[in-house]
Amino acid sequence: MRTLGGEHVEEAVAGAVALLRTATDRDWRATRAGRLDWDCRYTAEHVASDLIAYAGQLAGRATEAYVPFEITLDEGTGNEDVLQVIETTGALLAAAVRTTPREVRAFHPFPFRGADREGFAAMGITEVFLHTHDIAEGLGLAYEPPAERCADLLARLFPHVRPDTDPWRTLLWATGRGDLPGRAPVTEWRWRNNLVVPAERLTLQGLTPAAATDLAAGGDGGFAWIDGGPYQGTRDAAGMLVKAYETGVHRPVWGVFVLVRREDGRAVGGIGFHGVPDEQGRVEIGYDLVEAARGNGYATEGLRALSDWALGREAVTSVRATTEPENTASQAVIARAGFVRITGDGAEDGEGGGDGEGGGQFVYELRR
Repeated sequence: MRTLGGEHVEEAVAGAVALLRTATDRDWRATRAGRLDWDCRYTAEHVASDLIAYAGQLAGRATEAYVPFEITLDEGTGNEDVLQVIETTGALLAAAVRTTPREVRAFHPFPFRGADREGFAAMGITEVFLHTHDIAEGLGLAYEPPAERCADLLARLFPHVRPDTDPWRTLLWATGRGDLPGRAPVTEWRWRNNLVVPAERLTLQGLTPAAATDLAAGGDGGFAWIDGGPYQGTRDAAGMLVKAYETGVHRPVWGVFVLVRREDGRAVGGIGFHGVPDEQGRVEIGYDLVEAARGNGYATEGLRALSDWALGREAVTSVRATTEPENTASQAVIARAGFVRITGDGAEDGEGGGDGEGGGQFVYELRR
């Protein structure tokens, strides 16, 4: 999988600094940065502050809040000096990304109070791209970062945004800096790092469209799988997520998750929702495990954790799971997770038909 790493942070910083060095003789304090209310000098200092803050979160393994420090530039620091600070803080973030284990998540407020190393790399690169654009617009410079990298950022941090043929223009639109034909202007936006649901021995790590694209194409999605993984069902679910993303209907929290063991960071299976809650507040979950991971209770643990998370949402009244009548192993998993059969032979309704859904399958339900 094409991951975002320290080298991509350095690449973004190098491109930005090279452009801005052509205008260090200008008065940045007297020039507004694009559509922002900030001047160009303050915006450049803000880039350096973001880069060092992200590096600090990863290096300090902060989990509850931002590490309480800030960067202060010496009095008399010129524009060229500010660019040197950006280079330095970019190098620090790149180093932190390289040396942080994949499973580490550090505090970031939006939207789920955490991000991994790739999330911080992506946010750092996006800050560099966007604010270089703001400064360049104010100074009358032409700037356009690589389209491939912009597409990477959109597929990681903006999973709710339907992609377009021009990733850079889409990123500008998604952050309130431009217009796209047929789309309403964006006036507010937030980062969208992936959701991670904790369980006892596992973490359920939400798939980004970037990871799902790789899984659907036969890759590992950026995960270290146990032998035999991932199971085909996980790849199929990833493919459906990609289609939803490409058509603009993907809703990240109601997507696909990978089951990852805490003890060694190895992926053992997949689990996820078949869609958003319906009008009655019902949502359905499906899951699978790599064959080598079966018999350890991982599916039950994952099903409980994701069901509990779903039932904690106001829009959800019940969670459903469906299985074939002959799949007794899956039925045992669902029953151990606390679900009750509502359709199929021996269902609680006493008639084997329930509400008419299921079509010969066994349907189980867990209510709030």
